[in-house]
Amino acid sequence: MPNATSALVLASSSRSRRQLLDRLQLPYQCCSPDIDETPLAGETPHQLVHRLALSKAAAVAERFTHHCIIGSDQVAVFEGDILGKPHTIERAEQNLNRFSGQRVTFLTGLALLDTRQNSHRVHVEPFEVVFRPLSREEISVYVNKEQPLDSAGSFRMEGLGISLFERLEGRDPNALIGLPLIALCEMLRQAGLDPLGAAVNQGD
Repeated sequence: MPNATSALVLASSSRSRRQLLDRLQLPYQCCSPDIDETPLAGETPHQLVHRLALSKAAAVAERFTHHCIIGSDQVAVFEGDILGKPHTIERAEQNLNRFSGQRVTFLTGLALLDTRQNSHRVHVEPFEVVFRPLSREEISVYVNKEQPLDSAGSFRMEGLGISLFERLEGRDPNALIGLPLIALCEMLRQAGLDPLGAAVNQGD
């Protein structure tokens, strides 16, 4: 679907985010941002994902001066700790052991930077997951099978990670995969890139 003449840009190299954006059937380009994702001193989880989502979009804005650029970032919040990507098997297993039988909050920041109008919109989508009680063996099997080392929360909702949960609570489960599509559709409509409007025009 990516198209060199598209007005939409996804500031991400994430395959999961691309697969989600594909569902809207809009042409888009991908460009991976290069930013420091380290939390600032005293920064809340909400402030962090808000800042990083916008920063990712802004990082590629100079290359796309007549476009709408999507940036997104996600963290897990548990017992006051901000948890990003685990990066190692050991850290992923540690996270899931902590989460066993517990409720974990996920915050996904979503930004749409419109370089045509020099404007931007930012939204933070909350979502809560209740993990079922997990044995150490189950956690080890899961992490070794799916290797969720680049996923906040140490699981892949779109894959075998669904087997870890007792229930999900929130408006948009797509947020857990990394791109809250309900909020994004609203932003796109406001920017004149309505997925349904585009589909109607293509059908004509």
